Amino acid sequence: MPEQSKLPQRHPQEKLDRLIVDRLLESDPQEAMALAELARLRIRYNGFPGATDIQANLDRLLIEWHLTEEQLFAKTRELHNTEQIYQVKAKKYQEQEDWN
Repeated sequence: MPEQSKLPQRHPQEKLDRLIVDRLLESDPQEAMALAELARLRIRYNGFPGATDIQANLDRLLIEWHLTEEQLFAKTRELHNTEQIYQVKAKKYQEQEDWN
């Protein structure tokens, strides 16, 4: 039986993030929400020792969308400064952030 420490870690949001990544793979790269989601997930999985399939797809999206990570972050900073990308749909989520 392999040692527990040698197994890749599973991110607690991995299942939901997989669905988001699958949608991004079919999204328009000019869409504000798609750019924001890609940037958010790049931050979430940066340095994470697991979820290699998600990380590979995030890398693939940058290549297909002809962006560097720096360009992606610059675009999303600009978007967040000029419009509200994420809208809170329910009061219970107003105090909860999903950046971890």
